[in-house]
Amino acid sequence: MERRSVLKSAGIAGILAAGVAPAVHAQAAIRWRLASSFPKSLDTIFGAAEVFAAKVKAMSGGKFEISVHAAGELMPAFGVVDGVQQASIEAAHTAPYYFFGKNECFALGCAIPFGLNSRQMTAWMYEGNGLKLMREFYAKYNIVNFPGGNTGAQMGGWYRKEVKSVADIKGLKFRVGGFAGKVIERMGGVPQNIPGGEIYPALEKGTIDAAEWVGPYDDLKLGFNKVAPFYYYPGWWEGGPQLDFFINNKAFEALSPEYKAIVEAAATEAHVTMQARYDARNPAALKQLVSAGTKLRKFSDAIMIEAFNQSEQLYSELNGKNEDWKKIYADYSRFRTEQNLWFQFTEASFDRFMQSRKFSAA
Repeated sequence: MERRSVLKSAGIAGILAAGVAPAVHAQAAIRWRLASSFPKSLDTIFGAAEVFAAKVKAMSGGKFEISVHAAGELMPAFGVVDGVQQASIEAAHTAPYYFFGKNECFALGCAIPFGLNSRQMTAWMYEGNGLKLMREFYAKYNIVNFPGGNTGAQMGGWYRKEVKSVADIKGLKFRVGGFAGKVIERMGGVPQNIPGGEIYPALEKGTIDAAEWVGPYDDLKLGFNKVAPFYYYPGWWEGGPQLDFFINNKAFEALSPEYKAIVEAAATEAHVTMQARYDARNPAALKQLVSAGTKLRKFSDAIMIEAFNQSEQLYSELNGKNEDWKKIYADYSRFRTEQNLWFQFTEASFDRFMQSRKFSAA
């Protein structure tokens, strides 16, 4: 009698255990391909996609795998939006502003000159209307987007010659990412939109006069200091550029609720990890560049003011001819105003004080 009772209880326990087991174990195996816009050598920015894929696999118990492919393996760096839109791949990891030629609103999902910094961008996305507004826009391209990293404020790039005044911008052949090229053009420069892996040879051969990428850690890897001695700051066009994971809408909707939650959680971890890596690695890389002879220069106030004025004028013009832009930028600009009012009392004043101090060695 006792034996039968024990067996009966064990059977019920087994059934109950099976019933409450994580639902992901009941899901069918899924295999996706993700195309990156970046080369494998850039472990910070390319690595965010690897973090994403690894977390998806771990959280699904190995049943959901995403293979990550560097720029050029499945398609060109600037072909990933078409790839996701046409469902030739399930996902991509990219800087949305690369695709401003399709519609200027792609830049709002990444960075615009004198826009939000990285913390403000994350706040707009997760707690403001950013994610909602950008998802409505990306739906036109069969895309569901997730924030996928941020570099933090960037450097202003590498120059063969000093750029002391606005006049020095005129005629400058400058590799600059995304939307910033429109402002450089208005200042008399000649913008070039070149993928990261192709910048060095163009700068070395003199095809371009200057180039920007991200910051010291990546720039050291790419070797720009070997062919251009002047390193300017700040990158006023990229105060907080956000990378995105673009996922084909049908592929995403085919997922179970559990797998959708896994994708969202994995993207968020990749988002945080990417900037943490840049913030941790850039200081030592900058010291190394300077010790090797790099000449740090700050953009003049005249250049910064001219760039700001040209940017604001451009945004006003876009409000009059791009309805998507007008809708999203209205919310973006309101959020930017509120954030900068707040930050001037907190982050900015604290940072200014801390950066004026001398710290003793540990």
